Amino acid sequence: MSKDVIIGLFSEIKERQPLIHHLTNNVTINDCANVTLAIGGSPVMATSIEEVSDMVQLANALVINFGTIDQRMYEAMILAGQTANSKGIPVVFDPVGVGATRFRTERAKDFLRKVKVNIVRGNATEVFALVGGKAITRGVDAGELTVSRDELALKAADKLQAIIVISGEYDVISNGKRSVQIENGDIWLTKITGTGCMTASLIACFASVTNDCFAAAVAGMSVMSVAGENAKNKLDTNDGIGTYRMKLMDEIFLMTAGIWEKGVRLK
Repeated sequence: MSKDVIIGLFSEIKERQPLIHHLTNNVTINDCANVTLAIGGSPVMATSIEEVSDMVQLANALVINFGTIDQRMYEAMILAGQTANSKGIPVVFDPVGVGATRFRTERAKDFLRKVKVNIVRGNATEVFALVGGKAITRGVDAGELTVSRDELALKAADKLQAIIVISGEYDVISNGKRSVQIENGDIWLTKITGTGCMTASLIACFASVTNDCFAAAVAGMSVMSVAGENAKNKLDTNDGIGTYRMKLMDEIFLMTAGIWEKGVRLK
């Protein structure tokens, strides 16, 4: 795809400062809020079922993350998602841990029946479970599959009628007809909590300023991958994951269209 489509979105986010409503993971909620601010958006984390509908009415995109889901949170997610659909704003779904337990797997499939999701961002195991596959998983970590990420992304996009983003050694984004691989990133992105959750927030920020959800998904995923690579390259010999986490947020905050264009490797 043309990089020019994405380049213009960076300034759009800065100018519009879109409000991104999150019903997200309690473990990573602060990270999601901060990364939204870092890229130029404005986060809100209202989760009470009594107010989610009103808050979605003010928002420009909605993030639904299953990381620490319970039944009451799930009911709020349904209400928020249906309100977003009625308003016509994009819904980004992060099916954290789906496939690990029956509760979250059944709720995820029910959510997809009741809410039109524009973009799904997950690891291969989570996406595989969404489309009815079974794989060995370890909580929120990806398991082993017999199908490639590329093939899975194409099939899942067609079945779920959504843009599919699968993270991994290389990232894959597909709309069921075309796919893009992102060849940036670093293994250290898997050594700190929340990079997947934060990526969903980045994707939502880009999706909030364009009707091209495919471009938004590529943009958000690649910003995280490029930032992760750049942060690793700037570490000193004795720096560890604490410093890496700090530098990752710095790299996202400092990311510009120029830095992104120079560093991103799309296939």
